Amino acid sequence: MYAERENIMKKLLNLLLVVAMVLCLVACGGNDTPAADVEDGGEDTAEATFKIGIVTGSVTQSEDDRRGAEAFQAKYGEDRVVLATYPDNFGEELETTIQTMVNLADDPDIKAIVVNQGVPGTNEAFRQIREKRDDMILLVGEDHNFPECLETADVAVNNDFVARGYLMIKTAHDLGCDTFVHISFPRHLSYYSMQRRIACMQAACEEFGMTFVSETAPDPTDTSAGGTAGAVAYVQENIPLWVEKYGQNAAFFCTNDAHTEPLLAGLLKYGGYFIEADLPSPLMGYPGALGLDLTNEAGDFDAILKKVEAAVVEAGGEGRFGTWACSYGYTLSNGLAQHAWNVLSGESEIQNMKDISKAFEEASGVTWSGSGYVDESTGVKADNGFLVYQDTYIMGKGFMGVTDVEVPEKYFTLQPVDLN
Repeated sequence: MYAERENIMKKLLNLLLVVAMVLCLVACGGNDTPAADVEDGGEDTAEATFKIGIVTGSVTQSEDDRRGAEAFQAKYGEDRVVLATYPDNFGEELETTIQTMVNLADDPDIKAIVVNQGVPGTNEAFRQIREKRDDMILLVGEDHNFPECLETADVAVNNDFVARGYLMIKTAHDLGCDTFVHISFPRHLSYYSMQRRIACMQAACEEFGMTFVSETAPDPTDTSAGGTAGAVAYVQENIPLWVEKYGQNAAFFCTNDAHTEPLLAGLLKYGGYFIEADLPSPLMGYPGALGLDLTNEAGDFDAILKKVEAAVVEAGGEGRFGTWACSYGYTLSNGLAQHAWNVLSGESEIQNMKDISKAFEEASGVTWSGSGYVDESTGVKADNGFLVYQDTYIMGKGFMGVTDVEVPEKYFTLQPVDLN
C-alpha cells in the first residue's frame, strides 16, 4: 500500500513539472520582444549601446559647424553623442588636433566619429583610429586636404568645388558684376580642392567676360600675424581700398570663415557684391556684420534667413548679397552624424548618395544636389567621396536656380591652379 501511494506521488510530481515547463514556454513564446527590450521600453539593446563622436572647430572659428553638432547632441542626448573641439590654431597644434580625434576611439561604445571640418591631421588621426578600432565608422566633412581623406574615411563630403567654381561666377555675371575678387592666403591656396575651384573660377570669368583677381589676407591660425584678431583687422582696413580699386560691380569672395564677417560689413558700407560664403550659411558672418540677435530664431533657418534678409535690404544690400538657405557647416555636422546614426541603426548604407542626401535633408529641411567625386586626371569615380551644394539665394531677389544649371563638361577636367 505504501509503495503504491509513493508511486502515485511521483507521477503527480512529474505531471506538475511538465505543466510548469509548458506554461513557461507559452509565456516566453507569446512575447516576441526579448526580455532586454522589455526592460528598455522596447528599444533595441544593440542600438542602445552605440555612441557617436563629433569633432568640430570652436564657435569662434566655425560657429555653424559647432551649432550643428550641438543640435544633434540635443536631439539624441549627451549620453549618446560626445562632442570635441580641435584647437583654433590647429596648424600649429597638429599633435593636439590628432589626439583630440583619436581619444574618442578609447570609448568602446563610440561606433562612429564625424569630423567637420577635416583640418590638417584628420587623415593621420583616422589612420591611428583604424589601427585601434576596425569597427569604427569614420566620416569627414569639408576636408582641407581633399582627396587625401579618401584613403581612410568611410565617407568624405565636400562642397562641390567644381560646380560651384563655375556657378558662383555665372551668378555674379547674371547680377551684373564685371570683376571677381578672390581673397585667401598661402595655406588655403595650397589645398587641392581650392586649386580646382580657382581653375573653374578663372575659366568661368573668361567665358563670361569678367576679370578674376587675387588678394591676400592673413591666415587666422597664424599667431605670429595676430591670429584671428589680426586677420579681421586686416580685412576691415582693406575693404574700402579694394572696393575703390575694383569698383562697385566687383564680387568679393573669401576662403576663410573669420574673414567673412568683416568682409560683409565692409561691403555693406562701401559697396560691392557677395555671392555666397566659402561654406555658405545665413549665419556665416551676417549676424555680426548686421548686429543681429538671432537667439529667438535659433535652429529655425527659415526664420533666420527672413530676419537676415530684412536687415540686408534695410542696409541697402538688396540684390547684392547671397547665401544658402540653410547652413552648410551646420548641415555637415548634423547630417553626417545623422547618416552615421542611420547606418548604425540598420536604416541606411554607408556609401549611398541617396541615403546621405536623406540625412542631410532631415538635418536641414532643404533639398541637396550632389554627385560622386571624380578625379580630373584619371576619370575614376571614388566610392566614398561626395560633392554637394544648394541653390544660391540672393537677399531681396530670391533663389538663382543654380541647381538647374548644367555645368559645361570641360570644367570637370580642368587642372588645379596654384596662385601661390
